Amino acid sequence: MPGQVLSEDVLPVPHKSSMPLKLGPGLRHAPPSTITTSLAGPLCIDRKKNAIWVENNSGRYIPQTNDVIIATVHHSSTDWYHCSITPYTTFAQLPQLAFEGATKKTRPQLTSGGLIYARVVAASKHLDPEIACYNPSTGKSEGLGELKGGMVFDISLGMARRLLLNKQREEGKLVILEDIAEQVAFEIAVGRNGKVWISANGVKETLLVGKALQTVDEEVLNVDEQKKLAKKLLRQV
Repeated sequence: MPGQVLSEDVLPVPHKSSMPLKLGPGLRHAPPSTITTSLAGPLCIDRKKNAIWVENNSGRYIPQTNDVIIATVHHSSTDWYHCSITPYTTFAQLPQLAFEGATKKTRPQLTSGGLIYARVVAASKHLDPEIACYNPSTGKSEGLGELKGGMVFDISLGMARRLLLNKQREEGKLVILEDIAEQVAFEIAVGRNGKVWISANGVKETLLVGKALQTVDEEVLNVDEQKKLAKKLLRQV
């Protein structure tokens, strides 16, 4: 609940003593070492990243460096693609060569309305966010790039964070995708901006996966309820 003081017992223990504790949404640091909650919701911990936050589905997405997002190309200029991340934020700037192995001759030719899966490489209150479809340190796309076909579904910011956890079942209490994948093959890309892209063998299967995620999100289904929902939906395939 808001105003609670976190005890040291609940804080993650980092693998390296030099790794700083990262406080996410819903937590406030009061020097020297007091951490209090500012939002109501479950307390979530990522021990690998030494991060802790309060899960909350409300609020608007604000671009943060290293976030992976799904954006829509709005228009292009000489050297940039100008992309929409949310309806209420300024356009993100995507350099036209910010793709794996891209040159002026081989760069992707994106059109208005095209979808991309990108990473925020620079975010500031005073400047438009900059995004890229490759890892600048390795030069590899690592799954980022243009999203062709498929459909995009809206989900809450909290659901997006859960889907991006390394261990969805253990840490995010999500089994719906795992159960559906036993019978339906699909690809998925999750954006921290509350967007999820899904591509399956057909429209019916794509809609099934997308609606399943939205139902779990909106109705806050637990693990057992997710399993029942998956069985019900798979009978329709």
